[in-house]
Amino acid sequence: MFPQHHIAKAVDVGEASILHNGVRNFMSKAKAAGLLRLAFHDAGTFDLDDKSGGMNGSIVYELDRPENAGLNKSLKVLEKAKMEIEKIQQVSWADLIAVAGAEAVSLCGGPVIPVQLGRLDARTPDPQGKLPQETLDASGLKKCFLKKGFSTQELVALSGAHTIGNKGFGSPVVFDNAYFNILLEKTWTSSGGMSSMIGLPSDRALAEDEECLRWIKIYAGDQAKFFNDFRNAYIKLVNSGASWRIV
Repeated sequence: MFPQHHIAKAVDVGEASILHNGVRNFMSKAKAAGLLRLAFHDAGTFDLDDKSGGMNGSIVYELDRPENAGLNKSLKVLEKAKMEIEKIQQVSWADLIAVAGAEAVSLCGGPVIPVQLGRLDARTPDPQGKLPQETLDASGLKKCFLKKGFSTQELVALSGAHTIGNKGFGSPVVFDNAYFNILLEKTWTSSGGMSSMIGLPSDRALAEDEECLRWIKIYAGDQAKFFNDFRNAYIKLVNSGASWRIV
């Protein structure tokens, strides 16, 4: 389990509604993949060993890092939402980003993901070099995710987030299990010069690993199970490393 220094006992239903509605007002399917990536990159710095990083809003200080290229556009979307929401109530970047990622999934037809509120924001950037590298093979990915407290199953489920966006896994604005079916088909091997347009090297590496392949096959054949496992893994991701306000 991840350390939760101050767990918020409850959050007013009205407060949650204002936050979710505020995010939806500035979201579109075209912006969904970027907002989901923003959540992954903020939470993905978590390190189980030294308890650093995690879902703490520090991504606002980390936009100049190469791995975060392009995320400034997504942050600008949330800056507008934050300004509107804060006319009514205060909201942390960490909560806002966690909710935006969940709303992005739902908007594109994926599972509805409940997000607990009450995260506190960091005031400094997280350590560098904590995000999984796009060039890692399956063994490296599994080790990286294990250091964050995630199993191989959770690694594969979370990788399914690449089903939206311009990675070449089906419709860029539909959250479904197309990612896993395309990994099984290995369409990049027969697409000639288009091979680099289908996924990241780390995506393709999953299909070459026996343990990962087992879960890829399960999710390719059972979208409902993928949705359920993604929901649970996302909740775990956006709670990782979070500090909570006391209410």
